[in-house]
Amino acid sequence: MPVQSRATRPTVLRARNAVAAVFAFNGFAMASWTARIPEARDALGIAPGQLGGLLLGISLGSLAAMPLAGALVRRFGATSTVTGAAVVNAFGLAGAGIAAAAGQYWLTGLGLVVFGLGIGVWDVAMNVEGAAVEHGLGRTIMPRFHAMFSFGTVVGAMVGAAAAAVGVPLWVHLIIAAIFAAASAASAAPGFLPAHSEQQSGSRPSMRAWIEPRTLVIGLMVLALALTEGTANDWLAVALVDGYDAPAWLGAVGFAVFLSAMTAGRTLGTGLLDRFGRQPVIWATMATALVGVLLVVFAPWLPLAVLGAAIWGLGASLGFPVGMSAAADDPERAAARVSVVSTIGYTAFLAGPPLLGYLGDHFGTLHSLLVVAVLLVPSAMAVPAAEPPRR
Repeated sequence: MPVQSRATRPTVLRARNAVAAVFAFNGFAMASWTARIPEARDALGIAPGQLGGLLLGISLGSLAAMPLAGALVRRFGATSTVTGAAVVNAFGLAGAGIAAAAGQYWLTGLGLVVFGLGIGVWDVAMNVEGAAVEHGLGRTIMPRFHAMFSFGTVVGAMVGAAAAAVGVPLWVHLIIAAIFAAASAASAAPGFLPAHSEQQSGSRPSMRAWIEPRTLVIGLMVLALALTEGTANDWLAVALVDGYDAPAWLGAVGFAVFLSAMTAGRTLGTGLLDRFGRQPVIWATMATALVGVLLVVFAPWLPLAVLGAAIWGLGASLGFPVGMSAAADDPERAAARVSVVSTIGYTAFLAGPPLLGYLGDHFGTLHSLLVVAVLLVPSAMAVPAAEPPRR
């Protein structure tokens, strides 16, 4: 695939680095919150079901924003969209941290809704830009962008674990993390590719994407694999704390192990995808994730459960980025289709927290993770849709 005519190769390489940085700062912001979930739960004094309802706020915000995100990218360009979304994200993250530390359940939920609004638009915009860079380079690179997201989450989780271990107040940590992530993303985004020259006015391109069978099936695949990844993001640290009587800082470390393995899988996965193709690689990673989940739940002692978290992370590594690449196979329709697939995929983050919270109330947080293993099996039937269309 040749480099796009709208940008020279040095411009594409500069944009590659800018997109990688923006992915990393997005992951840092997300993990800054997730690493402190056990402490936020304790500060609010809530049960697993209530925590699931609280985490629902992030998904509600993201799902409200994502259907419009493609239009925002087309109207204002990826640079402005990412910058604005990062600022919104920062307000939500800081607000949630302050409210949780003050024991304000509903205000924490409102902060997480705003946080989710920023995450949703930021996610679509950076994936659209990542797909444009991937087409410009002419080779698979999207998993490495998502590896940078995972790297950002590793750093965010480790900073969160360190902050928890030394007693940094929740609200102080999250305010600093929010400012850092937003300022860094806004500084990196101007390195993106020049704005698209095509003029495709109106809303019909975005609306048509909602009735395309291949786009919808890709969305269903991403839905299952987003649940595989998102369940660990929201619940792994809590499950290790509750299921194995681990301290809060050790739960954050287990989460960081998951994220580190996912980062490694995304870094190495590009070569596997170019060599073997999307379908066999995604099937293999889904099977790996299944083994990891089962090991986390049924391990007789904590170190083996942490090993399971690493295997789970490897298995969860490639599904979401491959779904984004598949949605953007046609650059002319990338913004609309990535918006649709992201919206469907993020439904997992809408349904996941209350579902896991309900199951956690009845069966324990650790055993509620088995829902991931159950859903991975039928979702494998959607994977063939991710193969590039024949031209």
